[in-house]
Amino acid sequence: MSLATIQRPAGVPQPPVPVRAPRRWLFVLAAAVLLVQMAIAMITTAVGQTPTVDEPVYLGATVVQLQQHSLRYNPEHPPLGKLIMATGLAFADVRLDAGFQGDQTELGRHLLYESGNDPGELLLAARLPMIVLTLLFGVVVLLFATDITNRSGGLVALALYTFSPDLIAHGSLATLDVPAAGFLLTSAWLLWRARTDPALYLPLAGLALGAALATKMNTLAAVPVLLFLAFWQARVKAVLVMVLIAVAVVWASYLAVDPLLRWETPSGLPSAPVGLLPFPEPYLDGMRVQLGFENRVWGGYLFGTHYEGSHWYYLPAALLVKTPLGALLLWAAGAVAMVKRPAAAYVLAPAAVLLLFAMTGNRDLGVRYAIFVPMFLAVAAAVVAHRRYAALAVALAAVSSLWTFPYYLPYSNEVFGGPSKTHLHLHDSNVDWGQDLGRLAERLKRYSGERKWLVYKGSGVPEHYGISAADPREVPPDQVHGLLVVSNTAIAKADDVLRALIDTSAPIDVVGHSITIFRRP
Repeated sequence: MSLATIQRPAGVPQPPVPVRAPRRWLFVLAAAVLLVQMAIAMITTAVGQTPTVDEPVYLGATVVQLQQHSLRYNPEHPPLGKLIMATGLAFADVRLDAGFQGDQTELGRHLLYESGNDPGELLLAARLPMIVLTLLFGVVVLLFATDITNRSGGLVALALYTFSPDLIAHGSLATLDVPAAGFLLTSAWLLWRARTDPALYLPLAGLALGAALATKMNTLAAVPVLLFLAFWQARVKAVLVMVLIAVAVVWASYLAVDPLLRWETPSGLPSAPVGLLPFPEPYLDGMRVQLGFENRVWGGYLFGTHYEGSHWYYLPAALLVKTPLGALLLWAAGAVAMVKRPAAAYVLAPAAVLLLFAMTGNRDLGVRYAIFVPMFLAVAAAVVAHRRYAALAVALAAVSSLWTFPYYLPYSNEVFGGPSKTHLHLHDSNVDWGQDLGRLAERLKRYSGERKWLVYKGSGVPEHYGISAADPREVPPDQVHGLLVVSNTAIAKADDVLRALIDTSAPIDVVGHSITIFRRP
């Protein structure tokens, strides 16, 4: 009798089919292909989009940091992310009136549209460093997953990362969400490696943690988890070195802008018990500014309902809409399979704490507040790379992502109708963040000779792109005839006046899945 004919006893499960890890050259080639396709997607997206809501603020603050060595603009966010943008802007001929007086929103508009600069050139210069950083974090995902599993697991994780519509969308913008999350992921990975060589990797983990803290303040929520992991595996002195390095990075980011650290506390900040934290005064005041934002009442939009305030389940629901189905499957399977592994403390615990913290926030404005989820759960998915369905799930995620090219910001998966239907479920940075003003200008050339009315949600200046339109809310409704152009976020939040205009108009065109063109007789 041959061994092949021997039957296993009933009730004894079949062992998992081992997956042969790819050869090193094939592994490197596959990783390079995945990163190159992500780079192409992000660069194409960056070139084709006009300013999103937050970008002009960051660009204005970056230029003031670069030219005037001042921290006075955008204090609610530490300077490191803006210093990274400055590495791109340093190669552009940026002009800004040194005597400009105005708030940070006015500063961004002045820089892009009133100072003689080319808005597209400045935006691309600031976006390119973020694109490079996003690709480097993809390498971290690859190495982290490979350390935990093998090369096959690393490639599955990298594929989910590089095909994530949310990471492509926000990684191609001059914003801070992806850099902050990526630095946290890097710190967690280095702590994983510190189990075998704490003398080398704990200081590096401190550098990465400091970079996260010096980019966005919401990363403070992950500090207890990462410090617990460090204390779990190393001596107290080594962990203290890690902490000191992290704090030093935060201080260095401020001193790099202004070595004298000149700072005046803004008036009207809420009181908060943050004075004992070992950070510069502008950092502490920035935390107070953020707490002020949390004390405000913001509007949300979820599954067709506009509401005031926030829902605790908003981010999980938004992630369900905006994540490819194949990725959702592998995230869930990977998280369940990883729970009993030591790696869960380094992958699942930080992601869970960050998500729970983000869910307590008052701003239901987009999955960018949980952009760490597709990073950490891509790593978790590596542990199920050997399952038979893994390749199919990755393929489904890839096809879904490629199908939405180049409109990644308004992506939603097929269950929710795809990117053309996202505005029916979500709003703001999930679908319509002002990115399609340039595309709208091109589309309106088809309708030359017709009167145009515009309700635009964004930071771009329509006139700069050749759009001549009036606000329909500023005249009696019976005077509004011709083309009525409305950002989909404005549709979701429409008041009675705008709603009446929309309801008595016929939709005739859509731009970038974020702006709807109506004809009003």
